[in-house]
Amino acid sequence: MQLLGFTSTEQLPSVHAANSKKRGLSLEEKREKVLEIFHESKDVFQLKDIEKLAPKKGVISQSVKEVLQSLVDDDMVHQDKIGISNFFWAFPSEASVQQESVLAKLQKQAEQNKQQQSSLQQKFQTSMAGREDSADRVAKLSDVAKHEKELHDIQNQLDQYAENDRDKMKSMEEAAGIAQDAANRWQDNIEALHDWCKRRFDGMGEQLEGFFKENGYNENMETFA
Repeated sequence: MQLLGFTSTEQLPSVHAANSKKRGLSLEEKREKVLEIFHESKDVFQLKDIEKLAPKKGVISQSVKEVLQSLVDDDMVHQDKIGISNFFWAFPSEASVQQESVLAKLQKQAEQNKQQQSSLQQKFQTSMAGREDSADRVAKLSDVAKHEKELHDIQNQLDQYAENDRDKMKSMEEAAGIAQDAANRWQDNIEALHDWCKRRFDGMGEQLEGFFKENGYNENMETFA
């Protein structure tokens, strides 16, 4: 019997032949897979051990050394040399503690920036009492209110994260990025207010600089990367 030019004994060509080659893992995916080996076993390994286990996770042995070194550099895997051999280990609980430490630091910095911005805004309003608000200044103050709400929402989200939950750990990493952005926005807003004052009150540069410095402003403040 024939069907579309093929006999019943012939094998039809595979539709997916052109796509048979699987996409390789990204560096971040390889890092996650190698880290899983440590977290699942809770054991101590040498490089050669990881090179044997990694292919089971989809990571080729030739790339293990580079991936493992990147995890060591980021303090996600510990390394110690005993005699002539290097040993590596990492435990699940450490990842949770590390993330909480980063989040706590970002929260603290965001709160400090918020307090500094609030103090500057209040003192500036007092010093400029009786002067007519410009449209630019009104817009700046509106942005401040919006950022305050964003920061409040972020802090509410952070309170909901549970310890040692892998899915929520990823959410914590995303929240850390959001908190970092919020801290940078607060810093940008302080700088914008400083620049606006210099333009609005021409001739009062020295007084304005003194005012801002007294309240903790530093033109060399760095953003959070």
